[in-house]
Amino acid sequence: MSAGDQQRGGRLTVALPYLWLLAFFLVPFVIVLRISVSETVIAQPPYLPVLDWSQGLSGFYDFASALTLETYRLLASDTIYLLSYFKSVQVAALSTLMLLALGFPMAYAMARAPRRLQPMLVLMVILPFWTSFLIRIYAWINILQRDGLLNDVLMALGLISQPAAWLASDTAIYIGVVYSYLPFMVLPLYAALEKQDESLLEAAADLGCPRWRAFWLVTVPLAMRGVFAGCLLCFIPVVGEFVIPDLLGSSESLMIGQTLWTEFFGNKDWPLASALAVVLLMVLVVPLMIYERLQQRELDGARR
Repeated sequence: MSAGDQQRGGRLTVALPYLWLLAFFLVPFVIVLRISVSETVIAQPPYLPVLDWSQGLSGFYDFASALTLETYRLLASDTIYLLSYFKSVQVAALSTLMLLALGFPMAYAMARAPRRLQPMLVLMVILPFWTSFLIRIYAWINILQRDGLLNDVLMALGLISQPAAWLASDTAIYIGVVYSYLPFMVLPLYAALEKQDESLLEAAADLGCPRWRAFWLVTVPLAMRGVFAGCLLCFIPVVGEFVIPDLLGSSESLMIGQTLWTEFFGNKDWPLASALAVVLLMVLVVPLMIYERLQQRELDGARR
C-alpha cells in the first residue's frame, strides 16, 4: 500500500466518527430545533411554517419570517415545565450520589480481588443487561407492592409492623434508578481502580501514612477520572429518564421525560415538546463542559 493510500485511509478513519455524529446527532438536533421555533396547529404536520422549496428564495424568506420563539417564552412562564426540569435534575443528582456511594466500594473490592476472580465479578455486574430493561422495571413493581417481596422481608425481620407504600413514590424511583444504573457507575470506577499501581500505597505506608489516609490521598485522587466518567454516564440519562418514573413513580412527581412524552403524544404539541428537548440538551451540555474543562486542566498540569 502506497503512502497516499495510507493517508487517505487515515483521513477516512478520522472522518467516520464525525460523519456518524453529523448524521445521527447534528441533523436530528437541527430538525428538532427548527420545529421548536414553529407554531402549533391542528394539521399534518402539526406545526407551521413548512418550508416549500418550490417557491424558491421568496418561500425561504416567508418561512424564516414566520418562525417564532413563543414556545420558549411559554417554557419560561409556566411553572409546570420549570418544576419538571428541577425534579429531573434533583432525582438525577441524588441518584448519582447514591450510585457513587454504592459503586465505589463495589469497584474497589473488585479491583482488589484476586486476578482470577475479577472477570467473574465483572460478569456479575453486567449480567442484568442480559435481561430486558422493561422486564426488570416491571419486576420491581411486584417487589414494591404492599404485598410484595420487600414488605414481606421487612416484616419478617421485624423492621416494620405493617406493609409500607413503596410503589408510586419518589423512593420507588430512586430504587429503580439505582438498581438500573449501578453497572454504569461500577464499570468506569473499576477500570480506573484496577489500573492503579499498588506500590504507591506501599510507599505511603512506608512513610507512615495510615491506610485510611492513604486511601483518601492516593486512591481517590487517582480514581477521579473514573468517578467523573461514572457520574456523567449516570446523571445524563437519568435526567431524561421516562420508563422508571412512569412505572414506579406517582403522577405528582413528573420528570421531564414524562412531560416530553405528554406533549408529543398526548397534547400533539410538537413545537413545545421540541423546545423542551432543546432546553434539556442545553442543561445536559453543562456537566459535559465542566468535565471537558477538568480534563483540559489535568492535561495542562501534566504537560507542565
